[in-house]
Amino acid sequence: MKTMKIKITLTEEMLGTASANPEIHEEFIASKAPDAQTREEEVAALGVEAVVEKGKTVFPKLDDGTPFMWDYQIKGFMKDACGMLARVPGSKSKALKAYKKIIDGLIFPQPRKIPIHLAGEMGECQRPLRAMTLQGERVALANSETVPAGSWMTFDIVMMDDALEPVIREWLDYLPLRGLGQWRNSGKGRATWESLTD
Repeated sequence: MKTMKIKITLTEEMLGTASANPEIHEEFIASKAPDAQTREEEVAALGVEAVVEKGKTVFPKLDDGTPFMWDYQIKGFMKDACGMLARVPGSKSKALKAYKKIIDGLIFPQPRKIPIHLAGEMGECQRPLRAMTLQGERVALANSETVPAGSWMTFDIVMMDDALEPVIREWLDYLPLRGLGQWRNSGKGRATWESLTD
């Protein structure tokens, strides 16, 4: 078993991913997180302010108001990165079979709540969402809470198999291209990383 301590620094703003509506969060989002400790824990982390803006996605907050990411969101990034990098000839990810099971069972970001140290004020990002339906094109406005570029977080990655370190580093090297959180395809949540254990 090996532990890497890493620091991630955002180069682009990152969007909140939790629904501010605690009922939607409890019924849908939390149910999609099989490794969540309890639904109540996640719903409670959204806070009172979040209930006011039910249509907005937000960051869960610690008791002192510090935004954080859940450990399983880092695992989600790893699954996304591995799935994409497995398509690249010669990548370390290409050789990893049953990668989702490996990430779920052998790789553990810690702590459970990873604080985001802000490099300025939190903001908002509004963007149109378009969908083609049987009734024609529909447009809605999405609104998300944001943390600014320059914000950072440190956490540990515990791996049960030391041989996983090179592939984890490959995924982290993908952060400047893909990013974390919502709208990462548009460049939101891009980041750099550094090892604090090397």
